[in-house]
Amino acid sequence: MKLYCKVAAALLCLGALLLLYLFVGSAEEPPPPLRGAGDARWLPVSSGPGGRAHPLFAHLQPVRAAPEAEGAAAAAAQISKREPRLSRNPGKRSPARGKFANVRPGEQKYLKELPSLQWMHLAVVACGNRLEETIIMLKSAVLFSYRKLKFHIFAEDSLKPEFEKKLREWPSSYTKKFEYNVYPIAFSVGNAQEWKKLFKPCAAQRLFLPVILKDVDSLLYVDTDVLFLRPIDDIWRFLKEFNSTQLAAMAPEHEIPKIGWYSRFARHPYYGTTGVNSGVMLMNLTRIRNTQFKNSMIPTGLMWEEMLYPLYQKYKNYITWGDQDLLNIIFYFNPECLYVFPCQWNYRPDHCMYGSNCKGAEEEGISVLHGNRGVYHDDKQPTFKALYEVIRDVSVLFFGIF
Repeated sequence: MKLYCKVAAALLCLGALLLLYLFVGSAEEPPPPLRGAGDARWLPVSSGPGGRAHPLFAHLQPVRAAPEAEGAAAAAAQISKREPRLSRNPGKRSPARGKFANVRPGEQKYLKELPSLQWMHLAVVACGNRLEETIIMLKSAVLFSYRKLKFHIFAEDSLKPEFEKKLREWPSSYTKKFEYNVYPIAFSVGNAQEWKKLFKPCAAQRLFLPVILKDVDSLLYVDTDVLFLRPIDDIWRFLKEFNSTQLAAMAPEHEIPKIGWYSRFARHPYYGTTGVNSGVMLMNLTRIRNTQFKNSMIPTGLMWEEMLYPLYQKYKNYITWGDQDLLNIIFYFNPECLYVFPCQWNYRPDHCMYGSNCKGAEEEGISVLHGNRGVYHDDKQPTFKALYEVIRDVSVLFFGIF
């Protein structure tokens, strides 16, 4: 496994050199945004042992580049032969016609099916030293998106001017793709200092998003250490798959109960057989605000906001992972409210530390990379770190300012 990670990291570095080559001579205008599946000119495609496409890049495929870069693009095309998958049920492709003649085939279905004025809302909570991680996460979101984004950034007061400075420096060709608000850290019920110190600094803020963002219908929350490897539009489409009772979506904490944390160590109720991970959480905030949740405190249901603090008080001596544990407890009592999406939408080191245990990533590639355990900043998982650095450094080629 260590040898495999080293090989993958080396291939990532070679991919970075390819990036530099492809961007030579294109400084006059910024390149078009990344389109995830169907456009790998701007990110490397590496292969694993036996010539098999590395799972990190299985869905990122080379496309026809500019004439002066066709040689490099052709070489990259030989690295990976797999067909890109834009959804779990991709349809047949046909040549673009009419008003779609100037877009790639993978982009057509979004332009046809989704309202062009519909915004996608993305929330993140950043405290302490999480500024750089958050900026790189937002950058990956902008690069991999079709529709416009609204960023809801919750940060300590000292970080607000830094976020505004960084985001203002982006060129207009990219700032027109998103709007943003920076909010202070705030907790509407209970002891604010107690909430702020729960697990990681400020992480419990995500529990209060339905209360604070009253005008937002649906939202994707992600941790600061998340990177998007395909369009956010793809995960946003899971909202359409919710049934009448589902109001949130998360991926399992683990695929194998016998090595999962919750199934071995949890001292509180949790969802399913392995629990769920809250680092990537898709929410219908309107439904959350309007639902009465079953609970272990009173026989009648409680609304979201009035449930949070009593729930914390009851289980605070038994929880380890803070707000994630509270969410597991909530959905243990309300399993009909949760939609579970596949592990490739929240791919973490746990999925490859003791052998590969995320079949969806093996078959379709990784869609959302979650570098928890600090793996972007140490050498324990070289592939995670190398990909983080490639996306961090590609900003220099795109913008020339970071």
